[in-house]
Amino acid sequence: MAVEQSATTGPLTPELKSRMNAWWRAANFLSVGQIYLLDNPLLREKLAIEHVKPRLLGHWGTTPGLNFIYVHLNRVIVNTGANVLFIAGPGHGAPGVVASTYLDGTYSEVYPDVSRDEEGVRRLFRQFSFPGGIPSHAAPETPGSIHEGGELGYSLSHAYGAVLDNPDLVVACVVGDGEAETGPLATSWHGNKFLNPATDGAVLPILHLNGYKIANPTVLARISPEELRSLMEGMGYTPIFVEGDDPDVMHDLMAEACDNAFAQIAAIQRAARENGASERPRWPMIVLRSPKGWTGPKTVDGKKTEGFWRSHQVPFSDMTKASHLALLEEWMKSYKPEELFDEAGRLLPEIASLAPEGTKRMSANPSANGGALRRPLRMPDFTDYAVKVAHPGGTDGESTYVMGTFLRDVMKANEDSRNFRVFGPDETASNRLQALFEVTDRAWEARTIPEDEHLAPYGRVIEMLSEHMCQGWLEGYLLTGRHGLFSCYEAFIHIVDSMFNQHAKWLKSSKEVEWRRPIASLNYLLTSHVWRQDHNGFSHQDPGFIDHVVNKKAEIVRVYLPPDANTLLYVTDHCLKSWNRVNVIVAGKQPEPQWLDMDAAIDHCAKGIGIWEWASSDADGEPDVVMACAGDVPTLETMAAVDLLRGYFPALKIRVINVVDLMTLQSSTEHPHGLTDSNFDALFTTDKPIIFAYHGYPWLIHRLTYKRTNHDNLHVRGYVEEGSTTTPFDMVVRNRLDRYHLAMDAIERIKSLGETGVHAREALRDKLTEHARYIRAHGLDMPEVRNWRWPSNG
Repeated sequence: MAVEQSATTGPLTPELKSRMNAWWRAANFLSVGQIYLLDNPLLREKLAIEHVKPRLLGHWGTTPGLNFIYVHLNRVIVNTGANVLFIAGPGHGAPGVVASTYLDGTYSEVYPDVSRDEEGVRRLFRQFSFPGGIPSHAAPETPGSIHEGGELGYSLSHAYGAVLDNPDLVVACVVGDGEAETGPLATSWHGNKFLNPATDGAVLPILHLNGYKIANPTVLARISPEELRSLMEGMGYTPIFVEGDDPDVMHDLMAEACDNAFAQIAAIQRAARENGASERPRWPMIVLRSPKGWTGPKTVDGKKTEGFWRSHQVPFSDMTKASHLALLEEWMKSYKPEELFDEAGRLLPEIASLAPEGTKRMSANPSANGGALRRPLRMPDFTDYAVKVAHPGGTDGESTYVMGTFLRDVMKANEDSRNFRVFGPDETASNRLQALFEVTDRAWEARTIPEDEHLAPYGRVIEMLSEHMCQGWLEGYLLTGRHGLFSCYEAFIHIVDSMFNQHAKWLKSSKEVEWRRPIASLNYLLTSHVWRQDHNGFSHQDPGFIDHVVNKKAEIVRVYLPPDANTLLYVTDHCLKSWNRVNVIVAGKQPEPQWLDMDAAIDHCAKGIGIWEWASSDADGEPDVVMACAGDVPTLETMAAVDLLRGYFPALKIRVINVVDLMTLQSSTEHPHGLTDSNFDALFTTDKPIIFAYHGYPWLIHRLTYKRTNHDNLHVRGYVEEGSTTTPFDMVVRNRLDRYHLAMDAIERIKSLGETGVHAREALRDKLTEHARYIRAHGLDMPEVRNWRWPSNG
């Protein structure tokens, strides 16, 4: 349903304005108290140094603006019944958000020890930025929050992700003017080109211009009003300006602006939902220009503070100065707490009544605890999509194309519930997931021409050439209870390294918050990977995202390297059914050998690691060498190396191990998927040479296994930052991951071969010379490389 306008909206009455101003004063008072006070929370004693925290941490500058916005949104919700989620983009704005959630009662509901009385206020103050307490930004501990305010730039993309397929939701997203200077936020203004007013909710951006960052003015606050208006209009918005510093005037202006904005949202949605309007609308936004540190000390020690960068964090901190202690008392008493709280320390009923009730409170909005709304996806049986494998390596297939057919039917099965989307930076078809377009289009609200394909307002694939936006959209979508997948070229997923960090930290922290329910996992498909970027060159060759991911807590991250289509189907099904995880799937899109039939793939993936008996020759005793591999191309090269070794040394006992779940290599004491030492030793032996072909940087394997018994005999080949525009096989040769180098590595380390291995090694070196000459003469890999197949007799 669209946002409805009620007859009770309109100009503020003096009585209502007075109560709203009282709420604002109360929120500001509680915000300052969180930054400064340990005790004497309502200033009923003369303020003394022992009442002040020994370390003063937090950010004041943005807080009064956030508090001002919050109370005005409360008024709209009460008047219209709107379903509003609040996102605080400005960094470290928690004093205000926490204060408002305390005033509306939600905070005490989820944290009963922070009660709605004087003792509760004391605990509210003490916990802020204090050991054992809460962070200085809107974190998972903050009711109503889906946005980690510690890092700037992502608020608006989270907002747009939250309203996709959420037609009743309005996200009021406060964008700080410092935050607005970041690349991700600057890109996020384009989210309105992907929003369907008929089926999606609405985002109300509120650009908060308070003029300064930590120590410098902000760009958008210093350009002319005309230029700012043109910029926002050029981005497709209708800006509504609220400017000033007189609270009496500003309350009237802000009330009018909010009524105007919500009326525009209602009209846009009504036109789309009732009248079938199809032209992309101009969504409203509010530009609030107010002083930084509004209502705080105008000067400190004779230096300008309110309306200047000095109010950004703690306006004054040396509390050993009597003048500073007196200034703090004067500042906090200027809010007249005796007019706001009763004798017991409870907010006066006439002020408390400004809050919406129940789940209409922004702090209690169900979408802010998306796990409570999450419903499992309807999943087709992944085994129905199996590639037929008559014998290992005898069939070629495009693994991600097969995965795409499965995703197509996941999309179709959840068409009615509209709770699954696929995101990517213009690479869905390139990554061979084009089967999705058989059942949906790309979401698109901008202009189209007749030649366009698969662009429609109702599309459920979202592509924008911004990894930041894809990640932010997906995070907002997941955090509000839905499911999705992000596909990307492997080299460029690094663009969202920091966003991944923040989401992983959010998941880790939210697991420690009792009332937070688990959300669906964030699933990455990394394809067009390092070993098949030979044509694009060195700039496209980087498998290091895996290294970045495994730094995070073991209960959060998973990394999967399925070697073929059937294992990829199993892994995809598993990841889409999981929750509170970050799953990284790395799989190639080019034609490659298919090794396992579906039954074998299920058995192998369920364990995550295992011996490929059909490729091994050590069934009657210990192996002479262990040939291990993780990743599709490393698996291909390992199998070819094993074939070479068996040709040269038919009696050699070789054990082939394939790793799908990378985390199995860690100890079971370090990761829930890790192998016990005894199981690891049983697979890899305690004293035999191990040649490990790995998809990424080789030192990660050493890092994961450094405590294992046989680590000294572990020799890893992987990407060592050697690349160029060359042939596919030359890429592995340059990094010594090819079959010839792997075979030579094995020969060098098998002591029993002695001098008998010398001639084989020389022949393999000759093959490398032949390869180098051939590709320079023909521009292709040698036929024996291109046409190699695992022998059908095994």
